[in-house]
Amino acid sequence: MNEGVMARLRDEVSQAWTVAVKDVRVYYLTPPMIMFGLLLPFFLFFSFSVRREIAMEVGIARLLALTTFFTASSAGPVIIPLERRTGTYDRLLAAPMSLVTLLLGKTLVGAFFATLVSLVPLLVGVLALGATVADAALLIVGVPLASLAFSAFGLVFASIPTRSVGNIMMPSTLVRWPLMFISGIFVPLEEMATWARILAYVSPLTYAQDLMNHAMLGRGYLNPWLDLALLPVLLVVFLIPAARLHHRARVLGY
Repeated sequence: MNEGVMARLRDEVSQAWTVAVKDVRVYYLTPPMIMFGLLLPFFLFFSFSVRREIAMEVGIARLLALTTFFTASSAGPVIIPLERRTGTYDRLLAAPMSLVTLLLGKTLVGAFFATLVSLVPLLVGVLALGATVADAALLIVGVPLASLAFSAFGLVFASIPTRSVGNIMMPSTLVRWPLMFISGIFVPLEEMATWARILAYVSPLTYAQDLMNHAMLGRGYLNPWLDLALLPVLLVVFLIPAARLHHRARVLGY
């Protein structure tokens, strides 16, 4: 790889990092991010877990999966329409900055947010409630990987040509909620009927939940190496259509 290519790669990484840092400072405490990215996963967990006799480690594993999924996938659908409305989105691409670099920066934003929010239930469970972690290394790797994949998943919805957060969150929610119910969070994979388990394999959340089970409980339904291998693949799988759809949205004037 020649020096010119290396310099270009360093520039792209630096630009993506700059976008991520800027968004962290500007958007993390906005009302839509607090509502959809911070409060929603906790409300969902407690709504479906109250009065259910589950072990502390099981509850934390489920909450970690929900947090990475909903928090990471909410960042792009919140931030991008707000930037379209203010014109920041177009100004970033005129920097000059490639669309792929911009989307990578947005992916990092969601991953940062989800990872930080996930620390809250984890620390409370371990330090205050006496929960134990079966595989800390798996948790340290798994949470950021799942957050990156789900952040890219959110960018697919953020490509909807609109400047309204609500217009993106509605179809996003219609897709994310069914995925939540078929992903082994409330009904473990081993207890599902065969047809339901086949549906679960379609959901990206299934692999994050199984990975959190391995990390917190020391056991899961799938091989943890399969979970770890699929999450980076899902990151690429979501980024490719996201880039194409965002390009189409720009052609339409958004």
